[in-house]
Amino acid sequence: MKNTHVCNAQALLFLLSIICVASNLRPSMASIGPMLSSIREDIPLTFTHASLLTLLPIAAMGAGMFFGQRVSRWVGEHTTITASLLAIGLAIASRGYANHAAALIISAIVAGIGIALIQALIPTIIKKFFRIHTPTIMAIYIAAIMSGAALASALSPYLMSGSDGNWRLVLAFWALLTVIASVSWMFNRSALISQPPSVIIHEQHFRRVPRAWTLGLFFGLGTSCYTCVLAWLAPYYIEKGWSPQEAGLVVSMVTAMEVIAGLLVPILIKNHSDKRWALTILLLLIGCGFIGLLLSFDYLNLFWPCLLGIGIGALFPISLIVSMDHIEDADRSGALTAFVQGVGYIIASVSPLGAGVIRDEIGSFELAWWALTLVVLGMIGIAWRFDPETYNQKIYRDLPKSIHTNI
Repeated sequence: MKNTHVCNAQALLFLLSIICVASNLRPSMASIGPMLSSIREDIPLTFTHASLLTLLPIAAMGAGMFFGQRVSRWVGEHTTITASLLAIGLAIASRGYANHAAALIISAIVAGIGIALIQALIPTIIKKFFRIHTPTIMAIYIAAIMSGAALASALSPYLMSGSDGNWRLVLAFWALLTVIASVSWMFNRSALISQPPSVIIHEQHFRRVPRAWTLGLFFGLGTSCYTCVLAWLAPYYIEKGWSPQEAGLVVSMVTAMEVIAGLLVPILIKNHSDKRWALTILLLLIGCGFIGLLLSFDYLNLFWPCLLGIGIGALFPISLIVSMDHIEDADRSGALTAFVQGVGYIIASVSPLGAGVIRDEIGSFELAWWALTLVVLGMIGIAWRFDPETYNQKIYRDLPKSIHTNI
């Protein structure tokens, strides 16, 4: 794809379109948690089965990362994202007619595949069109993802109150976001006029690169914290005696903190190539948030979610930015980032299931929070392996010669 030669107005419209698309990448999951008790009253679901509504789309997102860029080479980036928005919208709308757990689970899988294809492409598109502003635009993109989650988790309980308890109608309501995004995306088709890259690199090439697996593991463990909080924080607060509306607001507050941190922190550290200290501080905030939920819930029950939101919100974009920093070329960087997200989302998909099983077996989510605290502490050790002085060596040393000789 050619370097950007668009006017500022067109670039702004393209950025707004990306924001609209990104806002559709979490409502299919975020709208479930605050209303889970109502869904379980209507459809028999254990917490283990309910975890599939988060596990399966995350797993589908991971699997989809490994073929997202190849699909875009066959049909084009614009068509791939348009079709993915359609899949997400239809999956969400189908929940208006869901009478069985299987229908909800199938909708989760279809939405997850659509989300995966979009997330495999957007980082590459951002690096190509906003090259010198990549960290800033990535932060805006991640903030838009988190904003969609915040909107869904905060408004869903209130929409349910206004629809006489019709949770199916509320879940289907979020398909409207895909309509807005699709219209916006169609108007920006001209911005995606491209030329084939000089060297095509597939995600599979990174299977033989240990650093790629390390980046994937780090991203996956961090995303495990996000997926568990997204799936189970609202039910945890409801079990503590809060109403679904109050629990939904807690999740939306967490997500609001994620939006703010995800937007500001990457911009604040964009001129620092070494991001290890930033990663360490964010991981400590997450760890303190989980420990606070366990040991001091009754005294600072809104403070600990704020710590979680700040840590998780900034960790997500910085993890992707660290991956992108390993390679300058946009196409190769996009392939690496797709591989990292593929591995990471597959790892992260297991955590909601584990937490759901724990809840069914011992009647509490607390053991899950302790497990995630230990995970976060282990991630600090991984973070200190990301020395920017070794980026090129760690990536290109193990890639096939035919790929990196032309770099």
